[in-house]
Amino acid sequence: MAYTLGYIFADGCLQDLPKLRGKYISVISTDKETIRRLKNWMDSEHTIVPRKSTHPNGKMKYLLRIGNANLYKSLEKRGLYPNKSLTIRFPKVPSHMLRYFILGYFDGDGCIALEKIKRKSGKIRTKKLGAIFTSGSPLFLQDLSEQISFAIGIKTQKVLKTWTAYQLRYSTIDSETLFQFMYKKSHKNEFLKRKYDIFKEYLSMKKRPSGEVGQRDGLQNRYAPVRSRPGSLG
Repeated sequence: MAYTLGYIFADGCLQDLPKLRGKYISVISTDKETIRRLKNWMDSEHTIVPRKSTHPNGKMKYLLRIGNANLYKSLEKRGLYPNKSLTIRFPKVPSHMLRYFILGYFDGDGCIALEKIKRKSGKIRTKKLGAIFTSGSPLFLQDLSEQISFAIGIKTQKVLKTWTAYQLRYSTIDSETLFQFMYKKSHKNEFLKRKYDIFKEYLSMKKRPSGEVGQRDGLQNRYAPVRSRPGSLG
């Protein structure tokens, strides 16, 4: 449920629709398997509806819309409401569930940037890895940066403004630490595989020219233990 909440904060919304005589939670994604997984976790019997992209070369999207007043009110208490994208704040999340919430949000509104270089020998090497979180709310990303910093001991990042939204970007070393934190206790069927595969590709390519594996290869436990958390987290 922590992962589900994170994903809804990224790619979901609340809809109060008098014409349909109900209050709805809607989640949409180009990854149908993710929508199926969320549907199962929420024990929903609602139909997943395919939606064609408005762009000529756009991907098909899949919509799950759940009409449930109690769930709607529960999400309202956690900071979700109609048209929330520009003012959303970080919700109350128990400390031991933080990693799953962040992973859910990352699968919805995060991305991995993997930069490669080709050496004179013809071998491909990694140059840079980056984890990026995107939101319409700079306050949410500021809260997220502080929670990540406290949980795994990396430096808080400045929220950057882009043409269409705001972003939180992490360097190669911090991205490694962040990925270790997010994925360490998750199983392979509990997250978006294509983003995880990019991280695994980076680890497999991260070797020194001599062929020796770098000291930080692999999913090592490099984050600090979580004790108590500043702000609103319980």
